[in-house]
Amino acid sequence: MEKQMKYSENGLWVLKEGDNYRIGLSEKGQDDLGEVMFVELPSMLAEVRENDVLLGVEGAKAVTELLSPLTGVVVQFHAELTDNPEKLNSMDKNDNWILELKDVEPEAFEKLSAEV
Repeated sequence: MEKQMKYSENGLWVLKEGDNYRIGLSEKGQDDLGEVMFVELPSMLAEVRENDVLLGVEGAKAVTELLSPLTGVVVQFHAELTDNPEKLNSMDKNDNWILELKDVEPEAFEKLSAEV
């Protein structure tokens, strides 16, 4: 299955894997936030639109909301983040992902940057 990685301006990575798009916290996002200590996942979102809030984050350097770089249907949220927000501090993309989307416009993904 073909994989392709892109980055948003607000510190997120997007991994396209087949028809699904997994979104997580990039190294830039980790640097901007500092050590993540608390996250608040939105309740029961079936879909997200570009610039919708993906989650609220409290880090050592900032308290902010991370906004979606894409519009799509939610496949799954990384529910473990609620009890283990420190997973967002990991360099491992199997740990620091936030949610997975499908039915994303390919053009919207292509507009994201290939550079961190």
